[in-house]
Amino acid sequence: MSEEFDDQEESLFEAPPMAEQERMIEAVLFASAEPVTLKELEARMPHGCDAGEAMVYVRCRYEGRGVQVMKIGDAYALRTAADLGYLMQKETIEVRKLSRAAIETLAIIAYHQPVTRAEIEEIRGVSVSRGTVDQLLELEWIRFGRRKMTPGRPVTFVVTEAFLDHFGLENARDLPGLKELRSAGLLENRPSFAMAPQVGDGEDEPESTEGQSELFED
Repeated sequence: MSEEFDDQEESLFEAPPMAEQERMIEAVLFASAEPVTLKELEARMPHGCDAGEAMVYVRCRYEGRGVQVMKIGDAYALRTAADLGYLMQKETIEVRKLSRAAIETLAIIAYHQPVTRAEIEEIRGVSVSRGTVDQLLELEWIRFGRRKMTPGRPVTFVVTEAFLDHFGLENARDLPGLKELRSAGLLENRPSFAMAPQVGDGEDEPESTEGQSELFED
């Protein structure tokens, strides 16, 4: 009798088959509006499940499909395959765009993070208005990083997972290089502001970016 009870108790805590764990992960990713971490997945799944192992199978199953499981930082999400993005062009066009100052500031943060406001201004050659930084913070494309261990301990800025998600990147190391940006027409053939400071005459100007690349559209 005791042996039978032990068998029943063991079966209650036995993890579902791996195929069922894959289905669970697929369901959560499909229903979630935000990327989900393995820890969050395991918290939802039955006792004994291995979200990490199941995720490997799920990603393999979606490899080459129109919808793929992308890793975004430490989280995962179902996203349209990058080469099919043109099919969603009408749905992704947005009216409001970032100013040139915001585009440059965002690019500097992405390529130089963690970076302070003073360092951004040194690279751009002009001061950064509070409105520019506030706009990027509001979009949740940048966030405050650790304070720098220098006099005054200035705060730094880094890009967020929302930024990586928007541009289909796993991490900031996947950002394209200057050569790729220029060949794609995303940068003019002149010294980049991210590499060579440009001399300006004052505060950021909220000029329109109509005609600019969609890479940094709001």
